[in-house]
Amino acid sequence: MMARAWWPMAMVLVVGCDEDLLNPMSAQQPRVQAYGESEFYPDGMAMRDPPAGTVPRERVVQQSGLTTGKFSSPTGDLYLTTFPLKVDRPLMELGRKRFDITCATCHGPVGDGDSIVARQMALRPPPSLHRYADRAPGYIFEVITRGFGLMASYAAELDVRERWAVVAYVRALQISQATPLDRLTPDEQARVRSVGEEPPIMNPPAAGQSVVPRQQEGL
Repeated sequence: MMARAWWPMAMVLVVGCDEDLLNPMSAQQPRVQAYGESEFYPDGMAMRDPPAGTVPRERVVQQSGLTTGKFSSPTGDLYLTTFPLKVDRPLMELGRKRFDITCATCHGPVGDGDSIVARQMALRPPPSLHRYADRAPGYIFEVITRGFGLMASYAAELDVRERWAVVAYVRALQISQATPLDRLTPDEQARVRSVGEEPPIMNPPAAGQSVVPRQQEGL
């Protein structure tokens, strides 16, 4: 009796896992490949431009300072010298995450232009970001948004908030790398020195010698 009671539930689960059984048109409806031809439209093009005047739902509008890094003045557009959003720990953590993923590959983990990728760029290596510590935050934001020289735009990879987060983190790197050690508290100095210490050099194991720590050999 118990086995028979399970059959209806099992059938429901099987049908529920295969959407094509409920809606076969989802897999059989006509479709075209990207950049392919279409007989439906008069111009024969399958890919369509969005209607005039439409914008992405996520796009920030009517906040030029936030989206361009500039503001209007009687003498023309000027770069923002302050951040248009709150700089707090969550923003800094976001900036560090996105910098490490997107920017550090070329500019190095601390922004000094020293990285494995940068060493292979013979034409024009990425510059040290510390050379631009005197530039306004809006300028750095614009470079990330529009690109500069051989650097492409990263507006597609980073949204507006992420770009400002990277700018804030770059500013933090510029300050940290230019701050003398004696200006830090004793605890902060100890932390910096501990990070800078090189790990002890380990002699390579002899032939046949185990490389597993002694306390783990019995595991």
